[in-house]
Amino acid sequence: MIVITGATGNLGQHVIASLLKSVPAANIIAAVRNPAKAADLAARGVQVRQADYNDGASLDVAFKGASKVLLISSSEVGQRAQQHQNVIDAAKRAGVSLLAYTSVLRADTSPLGLAAEHVITEAAIRASGLPYSFLRNGWYLENHTEHLAPVLEHGVVLGAAQNGRFSSAARADYAAAAAAVLTAAQPQAIYELAGDQGFTLAEYAAEVARQSGKAIVYKDLPQADFKAALVSVGVPEGFADLLADSDAGTAKGGLEDHGKQLSALIGRPTTSLLDAVKAALAK
Repeated sequence: MIVITGATGNLGQHVIASLLKSVPAANIIAAVRNPAKAADLAARGVQVRQADYNDGASLDVAFKGASKVLLISSSEVGQRAQQHQNVIDAAKRAGVSLLAYTSVLRADTSPLGLAAEHVITEAAIRASGLPYSFLRNGWYLENHTEHLAPVLEHGVVLGAAQNGRFSSAARADYAAAAAAVLTAAQPQAIYELAGDQGFTLAEYAAEVARQSGKAIVYKDLPQADFKAALVSVGVPEGFADLLADSDAGTAKGGLEDHGKQLSALIGRPTTSLLDAVKAALAK
């Protein structure tokens, strides 16, 4: 039995889709906060169980009979350390044979502020004594392409990454990697996962311009100014701060990687920027 936490989230849905290619649906448990949102998974034969990162009792019920758990990191930045600890404790009580966790690229040396809670979680997992795999994911291509509308409207990509390179891959690529680890006989303890080819935000803007036929440029801003620009268009201050900090970390090489562990793990090249932009423009 394989449990996927946060199974109705963007990444979780992709992980279950990947698992269903090789694992019987009845052997997959979708642990979700709101089971009503997982009706499509239940219809496919996946076991849907209610679970809340803040509720240890619900996690115990969700993990009953589980042999492996994928802890998809919480989206609630600032609360994740305790929420993840609750999951770790429940996994230990369940006696699982593997606890996999979606961390961030080179978490222990990353210049990105968001790495801090991942480092705390990784330490807690090690301290639990459970067999583990850290899936240290780089940036998602969708972090860029899901926000094309304002780029196309205003003709500008804003950021604070300077000439830093994003070795991004699609969520589906990272999900396929998670599925591969969860079904492997002897998974590694740590995987540094990123796209095969990196790009700067200037190169991203140029690719959007090429495919859309519109004039698109990249405007690099100081970190504080980029945060202010995000807040001015309605991005919550805390999230704006995280995005601006992540761009600043990218300028320091935090999201660039050349190891190609992701493509090796999934047995195919990772999704290209060209294909990601093409798919986004087609929507």
